[in-house]
Amino acid sequence: MILNKVDLNLFVVFDAIYTESNLTRAGQIVGITQPAVSNALARLRETFNDPLFVRTAQGMVPTPMAQNIIGPVRQALGLLRVSVQDSRSFAPQEASKTYRISMTDLSEAVVLPRLMKRLSKQAPGISIESFMAKRRETTKELAAGRLDFAVDAPLNTDSQVRHVKLLEDRYVCVMRSDHPLASKAKLSLDDYLSLSHIHISSRRNGLGYIDLALGKQGLQRRIALRSQHYLMASLVVKDSDMVMTVPERYARQHNLHFAELPVKDLPALETHLYWHESTDQDPANRWMREQLIDLCQRMLQDEQQALENT
Repeated sequence: MILNKVDLNLFVVFDAIYTESNLTRAGQIVGITQPAVSNALARLRETFNDPLFVRTAQGMVPTPMAQNIIGPVRQALGLLRVSVQDSRSFAPQEASKTYRISMTDLSEAVVLPRLMKRLSKQAPGISIESFMAKRRETTKELAAGRLDFAVDAPLNTDSQVRHVKLLEDRYVCVMRSDHPLASKAKLSLDDYLSLSHIHISSRRNGLGYIDLALGKQGLQRRIALRSQHYLMASLVVKDSDMVMTVPERYARQHNLHFAELPVKDLPALETHLYWHESTDQDPANRWMREQLIDLCQRMLQDEQQALENT
């Protein structure tokens, strides 16, 4: 039997005939006419090369072939029904699913500890795979289902991709606590440009927000180290006179000494959550979106409360 040439609705009719032993009642259950049931039975007989049901005074009696296949047929139909039901709802406590999220190590440090703590209580069977996909491939990866979400700056403008803002932050200049300029709450522009800088980027080249803002003023900072990872750079900062321009949230979370920036026209740093439009109504995708949005909102509330208490 070549399954892709078989109408799976025929097995629904087969189950109904087996249950009712009557073509008319089987049609009423399935929602089709008696002639349509007869036609479906004829096609089933041709597929299996067996009568399947024999008409008697007691109704349609199943043949040995029908008796042999009814169990697997009902099991398969049950699995299909469960699959359809599961696609319309999501039970996090019972779910066994892996979400793939593209994010930087900075986003990982901010989001994942809180997310994993929440999942351990609400959805212990859920796993997370975090990695950094190339920005130019994000839309394709989301569309193909190889990526569930991306957490990134608001740069993707593809109409297929939905997004919502998760967080907003500002840049500060991080340095070691006993740095010669550590006593200054805000650096002068000359101070800032006189320093050796660490630039964090997942790309091999290209300018950051800071460099673009400085460039508008005809200025340029000295980048002594370009790296992909904030954690490594923080270790360099603590053991040298080098500085690093980072989001304030990162500096506070890691107890790093920082000063305000003297750079003008520097846009706020936004972090957005991206997903493909094809998963917009998917219950599992929607549930995870709600978790990510909620935990970020709670994070902002906690930060605000902490600032008010200082």
